[in-house]
Amino acid sequence: MADHVERESAPAKNRFALWFGRVVLLGVAVNLALALPAIVSPNALLSALHIRPASCAMWPNFAALLLGLLSLAYIPGARDPYRHRESAWLAIGARFAGALFFLATPFREDFALFGLLDLSFAVPELVLLSMALRSVK
Repeated sequence: MADHVERESAPAKNRFALWFGRVVLLGVAVNLALALPAIVSPNALLSALHIRPASCAMWPNFAALLLGLLSLAYIPGARDPYRHRESAWLAIGARFAGALFFLATPFREDFALFGLLDLSFAVPELVLLSMALRSVK
């Protein structure tokens, strides 16, 4: 019976929406690949990235947990950016916020890699979502 439940109709996915979802899910995978080791051993990950270890490992550990949870919130928008538009825009907004935080604030030179990573996902996501939403108007 549950298979016959009608859903709110959404436009058919176009190629821009399809690629938006792929880029977002790739970003989720990259985030989780960074977050999971940092949850287990944050200073080991920082050392592997040639970043000085934290004096209190709890803070990067907690940041990794939040990164993982935030990344999971992107998935509905990646799967259906029309129906879960807020989640789709959250993925883009959070990426730009991360890029701004790591690239434009002082004393974060060691962490510029994280800002560049966020920026490398934010720009194509913004372009693809904008084109996907424009094509259904």
